[in-house]
Amino acid sequence: MLNSAKRVIENELEGLKALIEHFPQDFEKVVDLILQNKGRLILSGIGKSGYIANKIAASCASTGTPAIYIHPAEASHGDLGMIHRDDIVMLLSNSGETNEIMDMISYCKRFHIPIIAVTMKTESMLALASDYLLNIPQLEEASALSAPTTSSLLMLALGDALMVSVYEAKGFTKDDYKLLHPGGKIGANLKKVMDLMHSGGALPMVHMDAKMSEVLITMSQKGFGVAAVVDAQDHLQGIITDGDLRRHMNDNIVNMSAVEIMTKGPKATSPSMLAIEALAIMNDNNITSLLVLDDAKLVGIIHIHDILRAGIS
Repeated sequence: MLNSAKRVIENELEGLKALIEHFPQDFEKVVDLILQNKGRLILSGIGKSGYIANKIAASCASTGTPAIYIHPAEASHGDLGMIHRDDIVMLLSNSGETNEIMDMISYCKRFHIPIIAVTMKTESMLALASDYLLNIPQLEEASALSAPTTSSLLMLALGDALMVSVYEAKGFTKDDYKLLHPGGKIGANLKKVMDLMHSGGALPMVHMDAKMSEVLITMSQKGFGVAAVVDAQDHLQGIITDGDLRRHMNDNIVNMSAVEIMTKGPKATSPSMLAIEALAIMNDNNITSLLVLDDAKLVGIIHIHDILRAGIS
C-alpha cells in the first residue's frame, strides 16, 4: 500500500515539474484578459474537472475576482442565461471532448464570449474552439485505471497560479482579503490592533510628575495591571508594572513620582499592526499588555485576553 501511495505522489510531482517546464504560452494573455474584464469569470467542467473548476471559482471570488461555477448539464437546461456578454468562460476538460460542454461552447461562440480552455489535449474539440489555451502536459495518470489524478492536480495548480497572478497584479491586499473573509479563523487572524485596542478614557495613562498614590488608583481602576507614563503631549515615556511596584516596595513608594518608578522603553505596537503580530510580541516578551503608539503618542492599549477572545492564536 505504501509503495502505491508513494508512486502516486511521485507521478504527480513529476507532473508539476513538467508543468513548470512547459508552462502554457497563453497564461499571461489570460491574466491580462481577466484584469481587463468588466464582467465575471465563469468556470465549468464535468466530473473531477468540475470539482476543480468549482474550487478555482471560489478562490478567485475570495481574492477580488468575481467568479462563479456553472454546471455544464444545468447550463443546457437554462443556466446559460447566467452567462453575460461581458463575461469570460473558462472550461476545464482533460480530454477536451466532453459532450456536456458543447452547448456552452456554442453559446459563447454565438455571443462572442471569450473561451479559455484548460485541457491536456491540444488538438481536441475544446482546444480548437477556444480563444485562449491553457494546456497541461500530456502525462499518464497516477492511477492504473486512468482515474483523474495527475491531470486534476495540474489543473488545480494552474488555477491557483492564475488566481495568485491576477490578485497580485491587481494589488489586492490583506485588508481587501479581510473584507471578504469576516468570519472564521482567517477573518480573526486578519484583525488589526486598532480593531481590538482600548482607547480614550479606558487608557491607564498617567503623567510623569504624577504621585504614585495617583498611579496606584489608576492601575486599580483601569484593570490592566500597568500604567503608561506620558509627557504633556501624551508621548510615551515609560511604563509602570506590578514588577516595578515590587522593586520599590521598601522605598516609601507612595510619595514617589511616576518618572522615578517607571521602566523606560516599554514594548509597544501600532494601530495598523495585525493583532496576531501583537500576540507574538507579547508571547516573546512574556507580557500580557501592549501599549499602542501613533507617532510616539499613546493612543491605546491591547491585552492578551482581547486577542484570544477574538479567536486569534
